[in-house]
Amino acid sequence: MQKGKSLSIFLRETTSPDLARMILSIADGTKTLSHAVRNIGVLNLSGTTGETNIQGETVQKLDDFSNNVLMDLCKSSGVCAGYLSEENEDLVTLDPNGQFIVSIDPLDGSANIDIAAPVGTIFSIVPRVTAPGAVTTEDFLQIGDKTVAAGYAIYGSSTILVFSTGKGLHMFSLNADDNQYYKTHTNVSIPSNGKIYSLNQGNLSKFESVSQRFIEWCIAHDKSTSRPYSLRYIGAMVADMHRTFLKGGVFLYPAAKGETRGKLRLLYECIPMAYLTEQAGGKAINGSQRILEVQPVELHERCAIIIGCKDMVAKYEEFAGAVAAV
Repeated sequence: MQKGKSLSIFLRETTSPDLARMILSIADGTKTLSHAVRNIGVLNLSGTTGETNIQGETVQKLDDFSNNVLMDLCKSSGVCAGYLSEENEDLVTLDPNGQFIVSIDPLDGSANIDIAAPVGTIFSIVPRVTAPGAVTTEDFLQIGDKTVAAGYAIYGSSTILVFSTGKGLHMFSLNADDNQYYKTHTNVSIPSNGKIYSLNQGNLSKFESVSQRFIEWCIAHDKSTSRPYSLRYIGAMVADMHRTFLKGGVFLYPAAKGETRGKLRLLYECIPMAYLTEQAGGKAINGSQRILEVQPVELHERCAIIIGCKDMVAKYEEFAGAVAAV
C-alpha cells in the first residue's frame, strides 16, 4: 500500500516549528502507548495501582504508565510550559520558559482495557498567557476558542492519530513496519446524514428531560428521516467520537436531572473534542452553550456535552428550547 505524507513532513509544511515539536512529542508518546496497550500482559501493566485519582476513580497501572510517558515527552519537547492530566491532582510546570500549555487525558476508556476494546489519548494545546516561570491556573483556564491544536489517538484494530491545528481535521495511521505516522485522511468532514446516536442509554432516566425527548425522537419510526436511528455505544469517548467523525451521528453525555454539569472533563475531553468537531463541520454544546465558549473555572471541571453532526445537535437544541419554554 502506498504511504501518505509522514506526520513530521505534514507538520513542517502546515504549522510553526514550535507547535510541530509539541505535537510530535505527544505523537511519540502515543506510539509508546500503542505498544503498551498491545503488550499489556507481557509488560505487567494489567490491573490497578491500588490508588484513586482526583476524580475518585481507581487508577489502572496502564493509566499511570501512560501519564508518566506523556508527561516526560512533553517536558523533553522544550516548548511545553505546563501539563494538566486526569491522573494529576494539580497542574505541573515542565519548562518555565515554555510557550504551550497541554491538558490531556492519557488513557481514555480505561474500563475497556480488560476486554481489549478501544482506548485512546485526548489532548488540547493552548498558548501560555503568563510570564516565564511557574505556570498558574490562569494558563489552563482558557476558553476553547483559545485552542491552537487538539487531537486524540485511538488504539484499536489500528492506531490512528487525529488532530487539528485550526486548518481542518486530519488522520494519520501508525505503520507497524517503521513505527511512523502517515496521512490517511485530510480535511475530514462529519457526514451530515448520520443515523447513529451514542450514549449510555441505561442512565437515560437519570439525564435531563430534554435528552429523554431527544432519544424518543431518535427511536421513533419515520421513513422521511430514516428513523429509527441506531444506538452505538463503546464506552470510551475516543472510540465513540472516532466513529462519529467517520460515520456521522451524535454523541451525548448530558447533565443529570437538576444539575448543569455532566460527567466528562471540560479541559481535556470536551474542549479538544469540540475543537476537532467544529474543524470537521460539526457542532458541540453543553446543552445550551457552545462548548468552546464555556469559561472554565476549575482544572478538573466536568461538563455536559452533545456533540456531532450539526443537524442532530440542532435537533437537540430544538427540544431544549421547547422544554425551556414550558
